[in-house]
Amino acid sequence: MGNDFSIGIIGGTGGIGKWFADFFVREGYSVYVTGRKRGLPLAELATLCRVLVVAVPIADTIDVIEKVGPHLPADSLLMDLTSLKEEPVKAMLGATSAEVVGCHPLFGPDVVSIRNNNIILCPARGDVWLSFLKGLFVESGARVTMSSPGEHDRMMSLTQGLTHFNTILMELAIRDSGKEPSELEPFSTPIFRVKRSLSARVFGPSADLYAAILTKNPHVMEVVERYEKNFFLLKKCIADGDTAGLAKLLKSKNHPNKTAP
Repeated sequence: MGNDFSIGIIGGTGGIGKWFADFFVREGYSVYVTGRKRGLPLAELATLCRVLVVAVPIADTIDVIEKVGPHLPADSLLMDLTSLKEEPVKAMLGATSAEVVGCHPLFGPDVVSIRNNNIILCPARGDVWLSFLKGLFVESGARVTMSSPGEHDRMMSLTQGLTHFNTILMELAIRDSGKEPSELEPFSTPIFRVKRSLSARVFGPSADLYAAILTKNPHVMEVVERYEKNFFLLKKCIADGDTAGLAKLLKSKNHPNKTAP
């Protein structure tokens, strides 16, 4: 497939949408972007572009899909870049007769290159555009994994949901200690500083994104309940001064179904 077609990105004026707009331009494609205050109407964008990418916040994704989907011809592609896949893919399948692929780039707009970064593709309808996307990303050096939307969301509840949940709890505990960052700095370790840098992202301008990742993924609650179970187990060891018990728990971490010697 050549590059004699246009790609439209809804939400392409900032964040990961802009990153992919720049990526497609570098690959030689004509790209149209639209945002809240600029760009073509959705219906017009759909008639101009054979590939349409939805890159808006999670809370707005379904609404945008339902508005733009009916305007796409069957030989075009509708895809999204959101952190969740089950609901967006279901919405895309219901809103359009076009080919549908769910896509989740596992990196943010601060990365310099797609090379050596992970991308998840969730095939939903059609093979032509799926092959195009996979080929383009692989040739650019990305690590591409195929997944069902459900498996994607289950895996993200661990790799993304658990990470952000733990980061939030850590930062809230530090906040409630009453200590200022300037007081903590002389006592900080390298790993502590790394974790604080993650906290700055979660508690920063993209707080709505991280909140949605935790509250909109139906599999996160199961992970949180396991976290809670192990939290109280760890708390008991500390409260009882049970060094041996805690060490035993740590040694068994890679063998959850076995008892450590």
